[in-house]
Amino acid sequence: MTPVHFTLATAFTLGLTGLAFHRTHLLSALLCLEGMMLALYLTLSLWTLQLGSVNFSPSPMLLLAFSACEASAGLALLVATSRTHGSDRLQALNILQC
Repeated sequence: MTPVHFTLATAFTLGLTGLAFHRTHLLSALLCLEGMMLALYLTLSLWTLQLGSVNFSPSPMLLLAFSACEASAGLALLVATSRTHGSDRLQALNILQC
């Protein structure tokens, strides 16, 4: 495993552990998701360059488009929850009260 692959795998793993264990604010969860998507984008880009195939060349851009859609939906949810509940703390959100 090269140092670049190790760094990207570590970045993805840190984002995943941050998402799993540090769930106090919705903004921190969204930042962990964005870090994971960035690591996936860089990994997919390097994999496409190493393969040298034309068939896989649009896949990093497709992942980047899905990442932008995920970020916009997450920010919309953040704004909606902060307006209705007054904060972005995940303990304040209760599905049964909606």
